[in-house]
Amino acid sequence: MKGLDEQVQEIKSDVLSIATELNTLEERLLFPSNTQVAVFISVAEGEEFRLDAVQIKIDGAPVAHHIYSFKELEALQQGGVQRVYSGNIRTGEHELDVSMYGKLASGKDVSETASFRFTKNIEPKLVGVTLAHPNSSSAGIQLGEW
Repeated sequence: MKGLDEQVQEIKSDVLSIATELNTLEERLLFPSNTQVAVFISVAEGEEFRLDAVQIKIDGAPVAHHIYSFKELEALQQGGVQRVYSGNIRTGEHELDVSMYGKLASGKDVSETASFRFTKNIEPKLVGVTLAHPNSSSAGIQLGEW
């Protein structure tokens, strides 16, 4: 006969396994692959401006707003990428509005907004947004597909 502790451990293991399966099913139900879109933020290589905040709109509706901490900004400046939004949209044409707010090394405030059009097909869509200050050699806000 098994001890009570062993039976409890088996039940805990079974419950955790069921919970994992339920989470996976819930994610598939809430975010079906044919409607998924994810937006990623990165900072252009060599950029020294301080990024304070980013706001993302899809089809005119705000979907994400993020205020950056020092550690997050440092990670982005070292080549990191942040997933700022993950959600569902219908297939077809969409408009993505990206607004960034920050400061230049001189202390001057900088803000820029750019709009992009993209097409959402049946498969999941990954959109990359690269930020640079407007006076740099890179364009201020660039859209890329991953």
